[in-house]
Amino acid sequence: MTDLAGPATTARDDGYRVLARKYRPQTFAELIGQDAMVRTLANAIASGRLAHAFILTGVRGVGKTSTARLIARALNCVGPDGKGGPTVSPCGQCEPCRSIADSRHVDVLEMDAASRTGVEDIREIIEGVRYSPVSARYKIYIIDEVHMLSRNAFNALLKTLEEPPPHVKFIFATTEIRKVPVTVLSRCQRFDLKRVETRLLIEHFRAIAKKENAEIDDAALALIARAAEGSVRDGLSLLDQAIAHGAGAVDEGQVRDMLGLADRAQVLDLYRAIMAGEVEDALSRLRSQYDQGADPLVVLQDLLELTHWVTRLKVAPDAGSDVAVSEAERTLGGEFARDLSIPVLTRAWQMLLKGLEEVRAAPSPIAAAEMIIVRLAHVADLPSPADLARRAAGSRSLGAPSRPASSPIARGGGETSAVSAARSAPISAPESAPTAYAEPQRFADVVALFETHREMRIAQNLTDNVHLVRFAPGRLEVRLKPEAPADLLNKVTTRLKEWTGRPWIVSLSQDDGEATLHDQEQAMKARLRAEIERDPLVRDILAAFPGAEITDIRDRASSGELEEMFTPEGSDVDAFGLDD
Repeated sequence: MTDLAGPATTARDDGYRVLARKYRPQTFAELIGQDAMVRTLANAIASGRLAHAFILTGVRGVGKTSTARLIARALNCVGPDGKGGPTVSPCGQCEPCRSIADSRHVDVLEMDAASRTGVEDIREIIEGVRYSPVSARYKIYIIDEVHMLSRNAFNALLKTLEEPPPHVKFIFATTEIRKVPVTVLSRCQRFDLKRVETRLLIEHFRAIAKKENAEIDDAALALIARAAEGSVRDGLSLLDQAIAHGAGAVDEGQVRDMLGLADRAQVLDLYRAIMAGEVEDALSRLRSQYDQGADPLVVLQDLLELTHWVTRLKVAPDAGSDVAVSEAERTLGGEFARDLSIPVLTRAWQMLLKGLEEVRAAPSPIAAAEMIIVRLAHVADLPSPADLARRAAGSRSLGAPSRPASSPIARGGGETSAVSAARSAPISAPESAPTAYAEPQRFADVVALFETHREMRIAQNLTDNVHLVRFAPGRLEVRLKPEAPADLLNKVTTRLKEWTGRPWIVSLSQDDGEATLHDQEQAMKARLRAEIERDPLVRDILAAFPGAEITDIRDRASSGELEEMFTPEGSDVDAFGLDD
């Protein structure tokens, strides 16, 4: 079983150790950002309610493996006098604590499931479980990246995992908890390690930098903490790199150069130029950042992040109290949040999100980024659809002649409305949908009757593949398209007799008959679209948004209600198929 253990290290290490290893937590008190888990473990140890299996999950670098080793030390610590029991505060002096910390304890076995995924590896564990620990209180198996085990390996482990000997504990760690079978999860006590807050990361990195005799300013620490995205290990790796990059003295500019980030002030100035519609200034600022080494993709990501943050400030002003945000960002962000509307910010977000894909796919990222900036600056000073609709409606109500009565938008409702005419097309159900045993009075009622009884396939065939020749109550004469099922008329006859309580005669005809209900509906929509496109208000709106098109026609009682289509409560820009 010795090959299950990780590579042994000694307490004395003459070589340089990276910060992520040097400052690995040695006690639960040093494990930052996981207070809830530590409290649960402390209560379980104090009350003697120790699970036989634990599973730790969370993103990379939040301390899963370190926590597993701390649990192993907590369960096997015997205290300085050798008489202690399990404790949430291991002494760090006894032989079990020291040997576990050095990864050399014979009863604490670590296995990397990413490289040992098969049944044979699990069989080795199952055979070793039968033997008592050599010197520790518990024999502990730590399996990292447990989700990488094969299905057969998981199945082989299940029985042992459910009823292990009292001297055995399992600790699993994984970044992909959804890939672990439910049968395994149900046998483990689960702990979710959360991302560490930016504030805690900054404090942690500041303390470590002080121990390393490195001078690093708060803005640089905030950049590193933000880039770490809640991962302590990733942040320590970046801090290690920053200290080496700055030869012990690190400022914000050095960290930005190291990470390939554009200067935050320059990003804010670029954002201001874009939102002011100053295309030439915006392109000049983007090119300047590019010449200084900024990645165009990262610049767009910064703009996207800034748009998100300004939107948060707009709806939740308390977001400006984030410690990772500089005073300049807080001040300018407040101005942006005051001056920019939610529709404008939402439009910028959508365009930047789409722009990121274009930059990744473009042969020249800077050229793609410049085209995105041009588009953003071009639409920045355009009125929102709601404003445009109000202007157009207001100008016509004040000075323009009233719409002709034939205009579909001018008509106030009733069956003379163009949209209402669409609803009265043959495909629509009657105002009072036929209930069971009601007598259909027209062919559309027959279709509606089949829809009411959930016979959707027959209803669809009646709509798409049937030409009506003659209709009378109790009698139906039709011509079928070749696509219609051979037994369609037999099914229609049987169902109509069953639902109406009277026999129906459904026969075939060679006459052409009417167009199908589907074709009638399409013809009606085409007429409505042509009529609506002739409306002056609609023409003004389509002219103001080049490339826009009508994608849907809705019934509105008046021109005032039409404006709701342009607001968040209605269908906003996408209702007209606008493509920025």
